[in-house]
Formats: sequence, structure tokens, C-alpha cells
Amino acid sequence: MLDAGERVVQETRHFHEGTAVTTPGRSKEEAQDYRYFPEPDLVPLAPSAAWVEKLRAALPELPAARRARLQAEWGLSGQDMSALRNAGALDLVVATVEAGAAPADARKWWLTELSRHANQTGTELSALPVTPAQVARVTELVASGALNDRLARQVLAAVLAGEGGPDEVIASRGLAVVSDEGKLAAVVDEAIEANPEVAGRVRSGKVAAASALVGAVMKTTRGQADAVRARELILQRLGQSG
Repeated sequence: MLDAGERVVQETRHFHEGTAVTTPGRSKEEAQDYRYFPEPDLVPLAPSAAWVEKLRAALPELPAARRARLQAEWGLSGQDMSALRNAGALDLVVATVEAGAAPADARKWWLTELSRHANQTGTELSALPVTPAQVARVTELVASGALNDRLARQVLAAVLAGEGGPDEVIASRGLAVVSDEGKLAAVVDEAIEANPEVAGRVRSGKVAAASALVGAVMKTTRGQADAVRARELILQRLGQSG
């Protein structure tokens, strides 16, 4: 208003809910009546522009700007970012990504399995006895096919129980995916032989029935078989292409 050459009138205004407008109520008294005057014990301070910019350059990335940057880099929605903030998982996901995990994988494990464990034990997510580097290692093993999601959950549970890092747990518990072609083929043959009716449906072209045989393979291997490869072998054995 001052820049436009108008005068600022000091007044109390009334707000009308029906129209969402304000109208003058009464004029205000003089400013000094409200003790609006300079503090005599404080000297005027006029920092130079150069000093202001120097201080600005020394500031760390502000939280809101950091969240906006990460949201754009990771391709998250506003709701996804809010979920990370509300769970106290943002810094943990950042550290897991820095340790080599894909953002989607890091977010998945911290917001699902690890958050569930934290809720069950009444523990802050950041206080769980698992490091971002260990979570990143689990995601790497899943991506390589050495673990499936079911085995990965078992590995994380063992890490949380203090049994060691992911590789130590896999070695001690024998949790690696069964991907050896010979061993897997033998289990597939057993499943086909034990389920002739299902095998017959697959042979007749009902490929969806192969899921039951895959389930039998997974049961025999305690969830450690490579389900994708097991299905491929089942279909090959029964004369189907996919």
C-alpha cells in the first residue's frame, strides 16, 4: 500500500463469515500508546549483503529442500514422502541408498518388515539392531537371486536377533536360494510324480495349474527354491512353453 502511495489506516476490522470479507470496526489509537517505539538499549544493525551471502552459503541443506530433492530424485509421491517422515525412516533410507541399495528397495524394507518389527517391540526404527549397510546387503542378495523375499525376511529377523550380518546368517542357517539346476530338477520331478492329477492338467494346456506344483517345490525346499526357475522346469517337463 505504501509503495502504491496509499495510506495505511490503523484500525480494528470485523470479519464476516458469510461473505469472507472484513470491514472497518474502530480506528486504533496512536502507535506509541501501544509502546511501539525503538528499544533504546539495542543499537541499529545493518549487516552487509556480502556477509549475509557468506552466512547463507555456509548453511546446510534445509530439511524442506532436502525432502523435495529426494522426492524428485527417487520419484516418490507426496504421500510416499510423508510416510517416510512419519515413520522416522527418511535418514535410514538415505543411508541405505548411500550403501548401495535402490531407493525403492530401501524404502520397501524399512517401511514393511523393519517397521513391523519396531512396532511389535516398541522400539524406535532408528534403534533397531540392524544397520543401513546390512539392509543394503539384503537388497543386493535379493536382486542377485541369492535370496527371495521370504528368505530375506528370515535373514533380517536373524540379524535383528543378534545372529550376525546377512552373510553370516545365510551361511549358518543355510538360507540361500536353491538354484543348483540338478538339485532343483530333482525336486521338480518329485513334485510332478507326487501330483499326477495336477501334472495332467498342465500337460493338457492348463498352465495356471503349474502354480500348485511350484508350491509343492517351495514346500519341499522350505521356501528356498528359485520359484521362477522351478516353474520353467515344471513347464519344460510337462511339454509347455509358458
